[in-house]
Amino acid sequence: MPTSMPMVETVVRSMARTAIDNEQHFCELDSVVGDGDFGYSLARGFEKVLEEFDTIDRTDIGTFLKKVGLIITSRCGGTSGPLWGTGFLRAGIKAGTRTELAAADAATMLQAAFDGIQKRGGAELGDKTLLDALAPLIARFEAGLADSADPYAAFAAAVEAADAAAVKTTELVARRGRAAYTGERSRGSPDAGAMAVALMARNVSTACQSAGAAESREKVS
Repeated sequence: MPTSMPMVETVVRSMARTAIDNEQHFCELDSVVGDGDFGYSLARGFEKVLEEFDTIDRTDIGTFLKKVGLIITSRCGGTSGPLWGTGFLRAGIKAGTRTELAAADAATMLQAAFDGIQKRGGAELGDKTLLDALAPLIARFEAGLADSADPYAAFAAAVEAADAAAVKTTELVARRGRAAYTGERSRGSPDAGAMAVALMARNVSTACQSAGAAESREKVS
């Protein structure tokens, strides 16, 4: 099922609302071993995205996502801005001048975002970062698409993988960011970034399924 600009907008809006609505929750998760400002930083960046949403350049999907990335980079504090902004920028670069995307394109863009974040932050899987939830999300999504599953079902299954992986970061010792300074004390609580990725993915899945169903009803009518 092709993804058009309206569906991409749905994805970005859902991510933004998740960041804003869960600001305190993400801060609380981060405060266990970090400085507790992750939720605040992420929310401020996505607030700016929604504030400027209607005026963001929609020449094509790539341009739109790159503009979103620039806003997040400039408005999120700490390391969140560069990392999350890079994710959007790399996804936008991969989308290029397309105005419609296939499900496989979405998976490729997610991988581009992962690669960009990993290179920018220098983290590896197992370092207790958002990558530990993003990698299983991408892998399961790609596997579902390879099985010729419905794209929505494939992504829903990917969400479950991301959820499980995010919770599993509880067992890890942080090796990146401020949390790395706490050593073994970082074991026993989940990574805030990984939990944010998992929750965003779940909400995106729900929003896209609703938007897709609405679009199908309009075509029938």
